[in-house]
Amino acid sequence: MPEEKTKAPLSTPEHTIELARGAMENYLNYFQKAMFASPWAQTDLNKKIQSYAGKNLATTFEFAHKLTKAKDLQELVQIQTEFMQTQMKALSEQAKDLGETATKEATKAFRGGSAHSS
Repeated sequence: MPEEKTKAPLSTPEHTIELARGAMENYLNYFQKAMFASPWAQTDLNKKIQSYAGKNLATTFEFAHKLTKAKDLQELVQIQTEFMQTQMKALSEQAKDLGETATKEATKAFRGGSAHSS
């Protein structure tokens, strides 16, 4: 009987993470369907937003899984620190890329509109 009690707390965080992963994957699927229904569905910007959302979601769940495997507080802090550093860099790069892509698409749309008036 005591063995069952020690197993339950170990499986609970992983089970919770899997439930959250399922919910977020459902949300991401809904998000993708909504994005495809938008007038700018086939743009590079839309494709990049969806790609980054999926990557960020996967990275977050990988982080959560690593946390459940931490052996002590020091390892937990190390995992947290590495995750934050990696995510800050990734989000900065993503923001830069999305900004550049949005600018290119807006410029392309503007030029397309002005080309018709020539």
